Amino acid sequence: MKRRVDLRVDFAFKAVFGTHGNESILAAFLNAALNLPDDKQITTVTILDPQFNKENDEDKKSVLDVHAQLEDGSRINIEIQLKNKHDMEKRTLYYWSRMYASQMKEGMDYEDLCKTITINILDFVYLDSTSQYHSVFRLYERNEKFLLTDMLEIHFMELTKLYKKWRKREVDPKEDRLVRWLLLLGSSDNEELTKILEEIAMQEDQMLNKAFKEWDRVSQDPEMLLAYEARHKALLDEQSALKRAERKGKEKGRAEGKEEGKIEVAKKMLEDGISHEKVAEYTGLSLKEINKLAKSN
Repeated sequence: MKRRVDLRVDFAFKAVFGTHGNESILAAFLNAALNLPDDKQITTVTILDPQFNKENDEDKKSVLDVHAQLEDGSRINIEIQLKNKHDMEKRTLYYWSRMYASQMKEGMDYEDLCKTITINILDFVYLDSTSQYHSVFRLYERNEKFLLTDMLEIHFMELTKLYKKWRKREVDPKEDRLVRWLLLLGSSDNEELTKILEEIAMQEDQMLNKAFKEWDRVSQDPEMLLAYEARHKALLDEQSALKRAERKGKEKGRAEGKEEGKIEVAKKMLEDGISHEKVAEYTGLSLKEINKLAKSN
């Protein structure tokens, strides 16, 4: 089995899908992701600068993974996330708003603004309320469910759910274009899946075959590999830092909960007329703390 870079790492994904010269690969993925009918297939994609104008400190962080424009002017951002930072809905709305607003130029009418789409590819379960791996959100009226505007469209594609469905053979990459593209992203360490996708690419999917060739080129380029390894290490370090922060938060929560429990026990003992010394002995709280609790009751 060939050694290939992990396409779930944003650097590798961008190298294959978001680099000038690979527009046809991106177009094929978007046709599958947006489920466009045959008469509205994307044929031309323009890859845009991934950075917004840096007007403030928050804007300096706004570097998109893949930022593109379609023939009709629609803007699209594709983001890959390996770890749940618990801010996805706010993050994606912020990026959507920045893309939508960035279209506006001096003297331009609002009616000239184009549809803006954000696609979030997540390597974790994010939407617990659904078992489907691909969820699409738009602006609908709450009761009657009619669409206000098609200007906003947000996709969540949860790879973990899809892999689980594939292992159970509930999805078939031969029958579903989006399934094969998404499975491709996590196939670098799965020989069986890689073989299936390579066969599809060779026999029936010219653009998937082109993606494999570009993936191989990126995986064998020494300079690309150095940059990829640096980015991969940075992501692993970030994940480790998040885990440490979560662990410390849990430990702090348990400690605070334990302390609150002691205080509640002490209050009950004081109400029952037990001496301050005995309350301190049984709860582990200091006599000073017990006296303070007694005054506040």
